[in-house]
Amino acid sequence: MQKKVKVLVGGVFDIIHPGHIYFLKRAKELGDELIVVIARDSTVIKKKGRKPILPENIRKEIVEALKPVDRAVLGYEEGDIYKIVEEVKPDIIALGYDQDLDPKELEKELSKRGLNVKVVRIDKYNHKLAATRRIISKIVQEVCANEKENRNC
Repeated sequence: MQKKVKVLVGGVFDIIHPGHIYFLKRAKELGDELIVVIARDSTVIKKKGRKPILPENIRKEIVEALKPVDRAVLGYEEGDIYKIVEEVKPDIIALGYDQDLDPKELEKELSKRGLNVKVVRIDKYNHKLAATRRIISKIVQEVCANEKENRNC
């Protein structure tokens, strides 16, 4: 029996948009099983300087329901990616175009830890609404255009 190829990805996945779907589909094509690590709220605050719109458990539930995803797990509070990689033991890690890790450096660091994992980068999905910040801006713009008396606009 042939071993299933496990692919691991990670991200915030706040307000799912076409870029997320593209990323997850491309990652799933790399193997048989796609495991998604959802960033903890505390990690998002540390890295992005803001709270996510949706809490971590809701983001996990939404991602788990997506067709390409076999399993979603919450990351660790301290954001230690190596700990989760050691637990999941993926064959491949797929990085998003906007994730600041260097694939070769990550492969080297994983190798030092006795983990033989291929690291690849998924290309960008080009669409004007393929970013959470853009979607939030569009929502605010539309609400303000339709509610001229709204004091928050």
